Amino acid sequence: MFPGSFMMGAKDRLLPPSVPYRFFVAAVAFHLLAWVLLLVGNDGVLGFVGGQGMVLAALHLITLGTLAMTAMGAAIQLLPVATRRPLGPIWAIKLMFILYAPGVALFAAGLAHSFAWAQHAGATLSVAGLAIFATLVGTNLRKVDDLPGVTRHAWLAVASLIGLAVLGLLLVIDFTKGFLPDHMAAAAAHAALAGYGFMGMLALGFSYVLIPMFVLGSAVPDSVGKRTALLSGLGLALGAGGALAGIGPVAALGIILGLAASVIYLRGMLASLKTRMKKRLEPFFRMVWIAWALLPVSLLAALAPALGAPLDPWAGLWGFLLVFGWLLSFVTAILQRIMPFLASMHSSALGGKPALLSHLSPKLPVDIHLGCHAAALVLVSVAIAGGWVWPMRLGLLAGLIGAIAFGVYTIEVLRRYRSHMAAAAAANQQG
Repeated sequence: MFPGSFMMGAKDRLLPPSVPYRFFVAAVAFHLLAWVLLLVGNDGVLGFVGGQGMVLAALHLITLGTLAMTAMGAAIQLLPVATRRPLGPIWAIKLMFILYAPGVALFAAGLAHSFAWAQHAGATLSVAGLAIFATLVGTNLRKVDDLPGVTRHAWLAVASLIGLAVLGLLLVIDFTKGFLPDHMAAAAAHAALAGYGFMGMLALGFSYVLIPMFVLGSAVPDSVGKRTALLSGLGLALGAGGALAGIGPVAALGIILGLAASVIYLRGMLASLKTRMKKRLEPFFRMVWIAWALLPVSLLAALAPALGAPLDPWAGLWGFLLVFGWLLSFVTAILQRIMPFLASMHSSALGGKPALLSHLSPKLPVDIHLGCHAAALVLVSVAIAGGWVWPMRLGLLAGLIGAIAFGVYTIEVLRRYRSHMAAAAAANQQG
């Protein structure tokens, strides 16, 4: 599919702006809250390999609150456009948000303060929201047979979502009942399915559409998408299965297959970039470069604990590079681009010219976010590897400042969009 054809008739399939934006705003708010919790509980970051408290709560505010929330908001808008099939009734999407957003907040509060009732209630609400999401996506995908590069990754994401939800619920119950034979092994499998399975497969699948469209590059051949889906599926099965069973060499084989998939994916992306019509890449792409660099690095870091290296610091370093390095960098890059992009598409609803992306996107906040996010990645990684406190605190502070800057960016995009719409409404009344 040529990237330009992706947007043909897209306006007819746009949801009301309040529907996807509630997910994006919630994702940005949880992003900010996560860095606050990490600073508050910074004493527990070094040497963290699991257990309840501020660190685990902050981790889930990022994974469930920011990463998955963004994926849900983006998917409900992009899938109907990409597949040219409806996703489902808007009331179901709103119900998904009503269940999911409070569920994530309640679950994080339960983890932070070791309240079992809040953990159970929050996890139940979150899984209910995710179940609606999986049903909507699965129903949409069953009608599609012409986008294998996208749909095969989306199916893997749905399958991973089921696996991570089941393991997640078992892990929460195990905090109070203690019935799992190996809590750490189940947590590792849960993390692999969540990071590389659910979020990773959505990132790869949507990349094949979004990146060529944003840079006006050539489409990535379906054969590339089929290969990365096959290798990723095998890698996820072996990686998560090996982790769950406590068989390190099997998990390592899955990681190697994941590395092969990531190399093929990155080569496909770079081939599309070489043919792009936009010679100057937009600011959001700086975060994409960071994400792409840290995807294979995170997999290499995962090899160490799989092959028997000490969990402290290797498990912590792997988790940080996976969640904050590869996924958070990629998701905030897409948020930075997609929020003004959708606002621009909606801005002509009242007639007149659509708002320009350059007008909707303030540059200073994203420059601050980029610098702080990069500093946080370096400082926290060094701190985890060396066991040093002061770079950890500096890194967490940099992350918090970056999150504040990204929040300012989000508010400003929405303010400029509303200002444009108010001006268009006034012009209509006068005309």
